[in-house]
Amino acid sequence: MKESFWILRPFNPVYMCTFAFFIALLVISSILLKNKSEKTRRIVLCTACIITAIGFFVYKYFLSIDVEYDQVAYASMGGFNWWGELPLHMCNINMLLIPFAVWRKNRSLMSFSFFTGTLGASMALLMPSMGFAGYPIFMPRMIGFWGTHFMVLIEGIAIVAYGLYRPTFKDLPKTVLTVVIVTFCIFLIDLFIRTTGLNPRANYFFAMETEGNPILEIFHRIIPIPFVYEIPCLLIMVPYMALVTLGFHIADKHRKPDQ
Repeated sequence: MKESFWILRPFNPVYMCTFAFFIALLVISSILLKNKSEKTRRIVLCTACIITAIGFFVYKYFLSIDVEYDQVAYASMGGFNWWGELPLHMCNINMLLIPFAVWRKNRSLMSFSFFTGTLGASMALLMPSMGFAGYPIFMPRMIGFWGTHFMVLIEGIAIVAYGLYRPTFKDLPKTVLTVVIVTFCIFLIDLFIRTTGLNPRANYFFAMETEGNPILEIFHRIIPIPFVYEIPCLLIMVPYMALVTLGFHIADKHRKPDQ
């Protein structure tokens, strides 16, 4: 039986068209805002994040009444639970942090959102959870999942594209510290939600368990302690941030003679 054209899964035509649409949205908005004031650029980005957050909760409502998804989620999460669906994952937490970061001009948080927001959203877009790939794109849960993650991805990039922040090596130590602090705070939230019985499987930021992630599995075998086993992830995260920052550093050096 021939598959419907509107089925969405990573790298199929619908996926690539959706990806192109959101990248075009970022490029066009960057061009339109190029000569606007910094305040205007901040307002546009903050507004986009607020709209994304509203859309996120609408999407979660539809997810809560999606019988098919509840059956899929039961095996891995015990079914839909609002306490397990809060915007506290490495990707979607940034739609809440970005407005605060850019409005307060907090470089550590902007750096955190630029690096973790884009990385977390990219991971979700490349390796979607069960129930979000192989279905028609116009299903409410598909619009919600893919729309949220694509928006978080371009919002993270927009921090730099809109000229609100530019990575520097000087920022890296504070960024790493921010990653550790935020992850630890999320771990405490996981712990609270679990111990109070609100959701025995709460696992934001993978702070409690690996959920089968191959890289985290390796670290967990070495250090089988919640949250602590994630600390070696910095061995991957720091070089990633340094490499991206190096790219900006080289670009800035080549651009200065022309200024």
